[in-house]
Amino acid sequence: MDSERLGLGSNDTLSNGNRADLDSAKRLAKRLFNLHGFRKCDVARHLSKNNDFSRLVAEEYLRYFNFTEMSLDQALRAFLLEFALTGETQERERILAHFSRQYVQCNSSLTLSEDSVHTLTCALMLLNTDLHGHNVGKRMSCTQFIGNLEGLNSSHDFPKELLKALYNSIKNEKLQWTIDEEELRQSFSELGEQRGGVRRTGSGLVSPSGALLYKTGFLVRKVHADCDGKRTPRGKRGWKTFYAVLKGLILYLQKGEYRPDKQLSDEDLKNAVSIHHSLAIRATDYSKRPNVFYLRTADWRVYLFQAPNAEQMQSWITRINTVAAMFSAPPLPAAIGSQKKFSRPLLPGSASKLSQVK
Repeated sequence: MDSERLGLGSNDTLSNGNRADLDSAKRLAKRLFNLHGFRKCDVARHLSKNNDFSRLVAEEYLRYFNFTEMSLDQALRAFLLEFALTGETQERERILAHFSRQYVQCNSSLTLSEDSVHTLTCALMLLNTDLHGHNVGKRMSCTQFIGNLEGLNSSHDFPKELLKALYNSIKNEKLQWTIDEEELRQSFSELGEQRGGVRRTGSGLVSPSGALLYKTGFLVRKVHADCDGKRTPRGKRGWKTFYAVLKGLILYLQKGEYRPDKQLSDEDLKNAVSIHHSLAIRATDYSKRPNVFYLRTADWRVYLFQAPNAEQMQSWITRINTVAAMFSAPPLPAAIGSQKKFSRPLLPGSASKLSQVK
């Protein structure tokens, strides 16, 4: 994207106090807030860079938010609905630091410092992941939440009543991230009325003829868990690069780039993943590589996928979840018996014939 489209001058490196830089930052911030020429997934990368101009843009962008007399969790919810918070951990923290500064400025009677508000904000993000994420461990208790923040309020403790209120708010209603409506609309429009099922051969999974092609691109894959959630043996967990093709309800992982006339090899079919009743979610707890998302399938296999950048990661998550939600048939009723042992519902691999629920 060139500097003219962004509304920048010919020189976007700052010398502090330069009026032209401030004017450019204001113009860009306004366009980002109004989504004039940008999508929600574009905003974060302009606010999160570690340079003077990005900080100016972020400050001007936050001026469009009025958090007066809002609790911290209410303000955070309002903020997260306006754009897609993407990027590395340190990039997200920079954006949340700008949010914390604006929150303090809007609430002059607040007794907490800017650093304390930022600490609380990051703690709420982590608490949300712990309480509502897909981890299988024990959830954080209110006592643990309070204990983790001991001494972090400018070397003092936060008021317990404040922490209890914030904990209960996040527990009762998880933080909602915005989605890129344009990406979602495009996904739905391309889905059309196509209802393709899944066919299994001796070599692997095959989409029916005429299945729509929804997305292609390079992804790096790591197998995290096999069928029924059993941990994949160490020697089979390595990262491998594939050209991914989402066609119908199948995610094909090919060695070479996709061509419509290319015949799929047996290896391509074996690597294919059925996404019926699957869920793609950003891997917020994985820090070894950037732009990684989980894919959990109906039989509880778990894959890690790394995309080339944050935008592509979010695009893959949106497309996979959209196709899975539209075409996955309802689960069959669980078997009835006298045993108290939990039995997972059966998840059919055929496409749903039902209309989309509004």
